[in-house]
Amino acid sequence: MIVASQKPIAEIIELTRDHKKLIVIGCGACVTVCFAGGERETQALALGLRLAARREKRPVEITVEMNVRQCEWEFIEPLSEKIAAADAVVSTACGVGVQFLAERWPDKRILPGLNTSFMGGPIEQGVWLENCGGCGNCVLADTGGVCPVARCAKSMLNGPCGGSQNGKCEVSKDIDCAWQLIYDRLKLQGRLDQLTPLAPPKDWTPARDGGQRKVVREDLRLAAPESEVESRKSEG
Repeated sequence: MIVASQKPIAEIIELTRDHKKLIVIGCGACVTVCFAGGERETQALALGLRLAARREKRPVEITVEMNVRQCEWEFIEPLSEKIAAADAVVSTACGVGVQFLAERWPDKRILPGLNTSFMGGPIEQGVWLENCGGCGNCVLADTGGVCPVARCAKSMLNGPCGGSQNGKCEVSKDIDCAWQLIYDRLKLQGRLDQLTPLAPPKDWTPARDGGQRKVVREDLRLAAPESEVESRKSEG
C-alpha cells in the first residue's frame, strides 16, 4: 500500500488561495488505511480551508467528494461533472491518484493535499508503472501534476537534460520526457510562468537516505497492557 501524510494546512491554504470554487476529493483506499486522506481527514481539511477563507474574508465555495480510489480510471470518471464545474481540485489521494486526476483533466489545476512518503505492498503477479517517487515533499502543484522525481530518469527539477529529443527521454525512445509532459501540461493551463523561478536544490532527507522508512502515528498506537509488557520482559 501507499503511505502518506497531510501537507501542512498553511501550505494547502496558500496553494488554494486564488481559487473560488474548490472540490476536495478523498480516497477510500491506502490513504484511508493510514489515516491521511479518508473521509474524516478530507472533511477536516475542507473545514480548515473554509475557516481560513472566512478569517481572511475570501469568498470560496468548497465541496467534498469521496472516491473508492483515485488511481483507476473507472472510479474517477463519475467525478467528471463536478470537477468540470470547479476552479481547482484538492486531492487527498497519494501522488499516483493526483496524477491520474491531472491526466484525466489536464485543463484543471489538481493540487496535492498529501505528501506521499513511500509505497509498499504486493511484489509479484502484477506490473506497475512508477508515477510517484515517494520523496516525502510533493512538488506536483508546480509541475502540472507530472512528477519529475519519478518520471524523469535523472529526477531533474529545473527542466530537461540535454539528452531529451523530440519529447522522448535519452534512456529509451519508448519513454516520454517528463519535462516535455510538464511543459505541455502547464501550457494547456496557461501557467508556463510557473517554469520561470529556479527550483532550489531538493531536500532529500524525507526520501530514501536512511534505509527502510517508517511512519509512526503515536496517537493511533495502542499501548500494550502492563501485564503483557512485564511478561515480555521476563521472557527476554
